[in-house]
Amino acid sequence: MALFPYLCNMSDSSATANWYALKVFYNKVFDMRDFLERRGLTAYIPLMDVIVERNGVRRKVERPLINSLMFFRATSEQAAALVPEIEGRAMVYSRRSERGLVPAAIPATEMDIFMLVTSRGENGVEYIGDDSPRYHAGDLVSVIDGPFKGSVGRIIRIKNNQRLVVTINGLCAVATSYIPRAFIRKIGEQ
Repeated sequence: MALFPYLCNMSDSSATANWYALKVFYNKVFDMRDFLERRGLTAYIPLMDVIVERNGVRRKVERPLINSLMFFRATSEQAAALVPEIEGRAMVYSRRSERGLVPAAIPATEMDIFMLVTSRGENGVEYIGDDSPRYHAGDLVSVIDGPFKGSVGRIIRIKNNQRLVVTINGLCAVATSYIPRAFIRKIGEQ
C-alpha cells in the first residue's frame, strides 16, 4: 500500500467516474489512448485536421490540438492505480490533499464545454496556453447559436477577432474561431 498512497481512505463517492488530464511524454498521445482503451477507460484527445504534403502527395491527417495533453475518464481508484503503470511515459495531473498527492478530477461541466468546443472539427480553434488570469478579462457569455451553441466562456479579442475562450481551470485554455455578436448572450441577461 505504501506505493499507492492515493488509495488510502477513499470514500464511497470515489466510485464515480470523473475526467482526469494526462501529460504524455514524447507526444505519444495516440499510443497512450490505445493503452487506456485496452484497460476499458474512455480517452479523449482534442484533435485538429492538418494538410501535410509528402513527395508531392497532399493528405489530411489528425494531430493533437494541444501537444502532449489528453484526458481520460475513470474512478479515482483507477486513476491512482494508473500513476505507477504509466511512469516514464505520462503523468496524471495531481493535487495535494490531506492524503498526499491525488489525481485532480476535472469538473464535469468544464470538461463537457471543453469537449463541445474542441470536438466540433471547426477551423480556427487554437490552443492559447495554460489557463492564466490574463484570459479571464471580459464578460462571461453563453453561445446561443452556431456550431458552438451551448458553450460558456469569456470573450476576448485575438488578432482583432471576437473569440470565446474555454478553460479547464488551472490546466489549459482554448479559443474558438470567430463568433458573431448575434450568437452570444452575456450571462445574466434575458
